[in-house]
Amino acid sequence: MLRSLYTAGTGMVAQQHNLDVISNNLANVNTTGFKQQRAEFQDLMYQTMRSAGVSDGSGSAAPENMQIGLGVKLAGTSSNFQIGSMQNTGNSLNLAISGNGFFKLTRPDGTAVYTRDGSFQPDAEGKLVSLDGLKLDPEVTIPPGATSVTINAQGDVAAVASGDTSSKVVGKIQVSNVANPAGMTRLGGNLFAATEASGDVQSGTPGENGTGLLQSGYLEGSNVEVVEEMTRMITAQRAYEINSKAIQTADDMLGIVNNLKR
Repeated sequence: MLRSLYTAGTGMVAQQHNLDVISNNLANVNTTGFKQQRAEFQDLMYQTMRSAGVSDGSGSAAPENMQIGLGVKLAGTSSNFQIGSMQNTGNSLNLAISGNGFFKLTRPDGTAVYTRDGSFQPDAEGKLVSLDGLKLDPEVTIPPGATSVTINAQGDVAAVASGDTSSKVVGKIQVSNVANPAGMTRLGGNLFAATEASGDVQSGTPGENGTGLLQSGYLEGSNVEVVEEMTRMITAQRAYEINSKAIQTADDMLGIVNNLKR
């Protein structure tokens, strides 16, 4: 009887984790470049009461196992890297990647991080940086007093300097392709870090080596679908209730046994 109490308890804990993931998705429904996560579960070990093929004493063998499962566990959180909707901002320094790839940024300590958030702007030195001030890698510098800046689909940055009438290419934005994006570590702040599981990272011209082209004047929105998340939330709530009912039923049965003799 106690086995059912612990088994149902693991189910309630699993659904708590599930709701945590769903809540994070909903909280980031308007976060630029956010990628939806999904909780994945695995069943726990099984207690084998009788193995298949074991004789029952009468000369015949059991045709199948007699096993009782001991619950469920959170196995991991998978990420959905499907492209989000493109949102027109009218700012030529806002960039979206229409396909695979990440923008490569450099932290103050020199480590590389990656993002799908193309909300770039020039810093005091004219270098393009993220909203947190992290510089693009390779660096791109906008000339002081530039009257206009354009970025084409291949990442060429052209600017018209003050007093000039023609534009000149002042830098090139590259896109990094990751072999296994799902293996990257989320750092917060719309940033990802490469790991051994994510594989090799190759940076180059947008549109090459499996990367997407750039769209200037656009930002990629979150790929979270509110209706889908609400449906998953209802499912998680019902699963939590069912497991709590199993605990209540087991408790009632223990109460009956406890009251057999008075």
